[in-house]
Amino acid sequence: MKELLPWKLPAPQKYAFVNATVIDSANGVAIEGLTVLTADGKIADVCKGAAPPEYTAVDCTGKYLCPGLFDNHVHVLAAPGEDNLKDLFQRQRDTAMFRAAKNIESMLARGFTSIRDTGGAEYAMFQAIEEGVIKGPRLFYSGPAISQTGGHGDFRGREIPSDHCNCHMPSLGVVADGVTECMRVARDNLRQGAHFLKIMGGGGVASPTDKLTNMQYTEDEIRAIVKVAESYDTFVTAHAYTTRSVRTCVLNGCMGIEHGNLMDDETAQLVASRGVYVTPTLVTYKIMSSKQFSHFLSADSQEKNKVVLKSGLEFLTRAKKFGIKICYGSDLLGSLSAYQTSEFSLRGEVLSAADILKSATITPAEALKVDHLIGQIKPGFYADLLVLERNPLDDISVLDQYEDNLRVVMKDGIVYKSNWDELKCEVKA
Repeated sequence: MKELLPWKLPAPQKYAFVNATVIDSANGVAIEGLTVLTADGKIADVCKGAAPPEYTAVDCTGKYLCPGLFDNHVHVLAAPGEDNLKDLFQRQRDTAMFRAAKNIESMLARGFTSIRDTGGAEYAMFQAIEEGVIKGPRLFYSGPAISQTGGHGDFRGREIPSDHCNCHMPSLGVVADGVTECMRVARDNLRQGAHFLKIMGGGGVASPTDKLTNMQYTEDEIRAIVKVAESYDTFVTAHAYTTRSVRTCVLNGCMGIEHGNLMDDETAQLVASRGVYVTPTLVTYKIMSSKQFSHFLSADSQEKNKVVLKSGLEFLTRAKKFGIKICYGSDLLGSLSAYQTSEFSLRGEVLSAADILKSATITPAEALKVDHLIGQIKPGFYADLLVLERNPLDDISVLDQYEDNLRVVMKDGIVYKSNWDELKCEVKA
């Protein structure tokens, strides 16, 4: 009888990475001369000495062993294929789904072994990755982001009538108005396996009919969605840029903020005191402002992009000052997704390499309550490992220059990518 699931992934082998310099993402140090044992998809031990006889030894002399990376803000459904945002959101849904598979696989090849999708991904993608149909990172997803009519998740232009159906197109958001409808949509996202919920709490760069300064959703609506999330033992994160939108969302129970560029000092202190996780996404503004992608946004969106671009690095400095929990995020749409790792170099202008690496490993795992499994090279954690030529704690741009520095990507103890003679790729394309 032929294999029921012909795309099934191989069983994890037992590997011993010997003579390795291990990147300790929790303490921001590199520890030389260690042996890392992987078995059954997890890290069995971190010790000193030779490989046990039942393990395949991999000599890592001169190499650095780093935890797999975690991008906390992606949109896998917004895959490359069109050269402007309007056409990207007009593509057929089936086309978007097929392209999303390649988008997801490219993220793993860059070293991201975990991703959090904040609008667009659904259970079918999650299942395809788990089964090995798509060779991609571990996926956490919110389902479509919940938006009010005319909010950041409503991509109908002003010329589109209210009864127009967009059901044939891919959507990163779903429209819900009023407490009852917000609760219904929140519950439906969770019914479909969402790991958390996302709301659009304020205006956005890419949306066609709102301003950055718009406050979106009433306090009653936000609290209703938060209450649903809490009943499922999860949380709500909110797209919000301004002081007003950030404060409203946080004071009504949101435990995550996406972007946050325009919040003031007082609001930053509030965010820090509440233990809210913030995911800035600076690279998307920089790339959208470049000459290469000058045609990507409409004229209105280009003006909004200038505002948030200017404030991005200032916010990182503010976040560091007040001790906000920061996660790594890229938020790149369409053809911009190839620049996913450029966020490392951007953040390196104002933050230490150790802080940036922590934001791309431990902190997002902590936000999703999987920090006992993801983000460190420790016994009991998933065997999500990168073999690097250079130390990212000396220069974080090593992770941006992955073509030259990234030799191996291992997820769950399986080698998905290797351009190193010491270790062969175990997954067929």
